[in-house]
Amino acid sequence: MSQFFSNVEPTIIDDEMVQKAIEEKCPEDLGDLARRENINLKVVTELQLSFKSILQIDNLWPLENLTKLQLDNNFIEKIEGLKSLVHLVWLDLSFNNIEVIEGLDTLVKLQDLSLYSNRISKIEHLDMLQELQIFSIGKNNLTILEDVVCLRRLKNLRTLNLSGNPFCSTEHYRLFVVAHLPSLVYLDFKLVRHSTRHAAAVKYQDLTEPLEQEEAQVLAVQEREEAKQKELEYHQTAFVEYLNGSLLFDSLYAEDREAAKLASVPGVGDLLEAYKKEFVLLSENLFNYGLEEYEKREAEVSKFYKRLHEILTVNQQESKRIISDFESRNQRRLDELYQAGSGDIAECKRAQGKEDIQQLWDALMTLEALVSNDLEELLQDFKRSIDVIASTFIETIQGMFSQCRALENEHHEKLMEIVISTMKKLEEEEESEEESEDGLPDEVRKLLSDKTTIVNAVDESHCTRLRRIDKRESDMLCNIYQWQISVTQKAFQSESDRNRACIAKIMCFINALQKELDNAVIQ
Repeated sequence: MSQFFSNVEPTIIDDEMVQKAIEEKCPEDLGDLARRENINLKVVTELQLSFKSILQIDNLWPLENLTKLQLDNNFIEKIEGLKSLVHLVWLDLSFNNIEVIEGLDTLVKLQDLSLYSNRISKIEHLDMLQELQIFSIGKNNLTILEDVVCLRRLKNLRTLNLSGNPFCSTEHYRLFVVAHLPSLVYLDFKLVRHSTRHAAAVKYQDLTEPLEQEEAQVLAVQEREEAKQKELEYHQTAFVEYLNGSLLFDSLYAEDREAAKLASVPGVGDLLEAYKKEFVLLSENLFNYGLEEYEKREAEVSKFYKRLHEILTVNQQESKRIISDFESRNQRRLDELYQAGSGDIAECKRAQGKEDIQQLWDALMTLEALVSNDLEELLQDFKRSIDVIASTFIETIQGMFSQCRALENEHHEKLMEIVISTMKKLEEEEESEEESEDGLPDEVRKLLSDKTTIVNAVDESHCTRLRRIDKRESDMLCNIYQWQISVTQKAFQSESDRNRACIAKIMCFINALQKELDNAVIQ
């Protein structure tokens, strides 16, 4: 752009420039106010800074709710300073001196991006812009046609402008782009016709089919990962994550070097395999029980809110009936008041109105008291049910983890017996100077040569496994305690808030009726 602004001094976006741009955007009747008072930058959603001789983007971070930003026709050389503008939907950086596409990763809501007429030589760093629908990068320095293939990752891209780039003179340029970006509707301001799409697909199928297969494989992997994550989240909600299969058992032996060494001792391998089989079975029982209890908890909560909705629906219907009956009488009375003018008849009507409003107040407050009592009873029943569910879960879980600890203790005793027996055998062999045929590695023999060391090591491994079992049990118990408290507190708090809001609404309604009666026109 320097050829157009050769006599203009480049500048940086500063607070004064932003303030002035916002003031110019204000309607005339708000212009003076905007100039007199500090504008709340968080309410600004659009900003135009075109033709401002801007060299560097800066000081836009307070405008965190911007959705539209125009920075076209400036001297900008680098895309920067936009990180905080995460709500941007429309961004115009056309007619600048930008050489590299960068600094856009946080703009995940961007739908329309113009980089037209810059100095960009490569299409890159756009993968995070998955909402992008319109992209203009015409009149740049793009020379490698294959670079457009990376735009396949932008699944919502429908309009693309590449015109004016060096690679546009390449033979079959349009067919290449359409073949590799089959979702395009408009290319270089022209509708992509069905005939063009078909011709492109046929001509470049040898190039696009491998891409499609690779993308299908990547998508399949992604879907599997998402399914795993979704399953893990479900398990976490049920408090049973990593209890299925051998995951908990494997965690008991994580980084246990001594246990790995002792696996080569005769009899230890079979003992460990039997232990694992029984422990995994217990873990699976824990897992399945946890899922069953989760479904019970969800059903109980759902049943409560269904009943709550039913009670409130009946209450609302009765309230509407009472108010409707009142409004019919009240409107007739107001009409009669206007007709009566002043005098005894009017005063009588006013007195009747006040009495009727008082009766309406009594009826609505009585109805609210009744529904409040019904809901209090429902809440207490719900709390009792939740307490029973939680206590049953806690008791069962504690029993199951007690079995896990008992299994670990039993395994430890048997392991210690094998270790002591093996040590005695090794001692006897040393005394008789017989050659051992047990095939034990030297590091294991060395470990077994000191009774105190090996006993301490086995005991420490045992204690570590017990602590990990205790930790998993503690996590489950903490989760159920938290659920028990939160689900009941939420229900009670919601009802308390509803009751206060309802009473406030009734008071406001009654006050409005009373004011209407008091202000009835006297002819």
